[in-house]
Amino acid sequence: MNHQKDKMNALRQGKRVAIWATFVNAFMAVMKAVVGFMFASPILIADAFHSGADIFLNFASSFGLWLASREKSDRFPYGLYKAETIACLIIGFSMTFAGFEIFKEGYGKVFTLTQYKGFPIFPIGATLISSFLSLLIALKMRKIGLLISSHSLIANAQEAFLDIFVSLVVMMGILLGFLNIPYVEGIIIMLIALLIVKLGVSNIWISLLILLDSNLDPDLQDEIEEKINQTYGVLGVSDVKIRQSGPFQLVECSIKIKHTIPLYRAHELATGIEDQIHREYERIESIFIHIEPIKEKALYAIVPIEAFDDTRSIISKHFSRASCYALIRCADTCQLEDVFFNEHLDQSKHIGVNVVKTLIQYKIDMVFAVQMGEIAFSMLKNNFVDIYQVSKDSSLMDIIDSYHSNKLQPMNSATHSVDDSLVNKSPTNMSVRS
Repeated sequence: MNHQKDKMNALRQGKRVAIWATFVNAFMAVMKAVVGFMFASPILIADAFHSGADIFLNFASSFGLWLASREKSDRFPYGLYKAETIACLIIGFSMTFAGFEIFKEGYGKVFTLTQYKGFPIFPIGATLISSFLSLLIALKMRKIGLLISSHSLIANAQEAFLDIFVSLVVMMGILLGFLNIPYVEGIIIMLIALLIVKLGVSNIWISLLILLDSNLDPDLQDEIEEKINQTYGVLGVSDVKIRQSGPFQLVECSIKIKHTIPLYRAHELATGIEDQIHREYERIESIFIHIEPIKEKALYAIVPIEAFDDTRSIISKHFSRASCYALIRCADTCQLEDVFFNEHLDQSKHIGVNVVKTLIQYKIDMVFAVQMGEIAFSMLKNNFVDIYQVSKDSSLMDIIDSYHSNKLQPMNSATHSVDDSLVNKSPTNMSVRS
């Protein structure tokens, strides 16, 4: 709930900035138009029309952000985030059109020269004020646009930065006209116009990619895939898809889990992944995880044993207090992979907890045991380990044969409430035998 509120607040913050920029641009347009008419400055009047176009761009951005900040409804269950992208598309077309118009104006200025009777202090003052206000708009919109990942605000910030140079070029043109120096004004205006066209086309292209659900962030895709793969219980992740919706991102992926995991545990696993992604990536609006239960070709099982004697080893009656553990790989046939000693026997408490923490590092799938305490049982289940109950005095070979014959019964609950924490201390060290 708080995550959704933060997104709405971010959109409203962007909308307020766009509205503020609209009023500032309106002031600049009126100022340039009045001064241009009063002092007969055609280039300043043309710049006033350019600022008037910026009013429309800022309004389009604020309107798009306003729509995007609307609550989801039955008619628009995914929200109206793409309204912001549509606004960015409109801005891109407007910038491109304005660039061509400015280019034509610059071309005309190559062959004409405006004459001033006296030093044009008021037209120059208007351009300086315009440059300063454009700088404020550009910095503010860029800051908020990057903060909330608003492409329309970032596009308007780019336009505002260009307005600074346009105003300075206008001032240069006024001064050159006063000094009777031709050509330079028109050439500079045409160069800036080409830059405006380039930015406009770039915004159109990005907006179209977003509307067509293109993946614009492959690095984020790789990061999310890596994080999900590191989640215990996930056997694999595929089809990670990221699409942009306004300033936010929507993620879809498929995860593979063991087919023996209960539905409610699979749901908990998916919810945990979603919560982690939401915490680490604020711009992600929603995550859809498709769960694919699979049966692995090879499973790894742990068997507590009294002493190692190859496949003749006898299972220990006590899971946590076994002297060593056999690691078995079960596929078409079962093979003894490893044996390691219990390094926690000399501890006076929390033996079951420490044993399980050690065992799950081996990414085990199953445990075969005679009995098991509540703590160890819960920890293994929480780590998606299947537990099977076997009879006492069984050897590893007996257990392997029973597993292949499907004679083993799952242990559905702990055999006793808590593990016995009082143990005989024995100086043992962890070691591995093949």
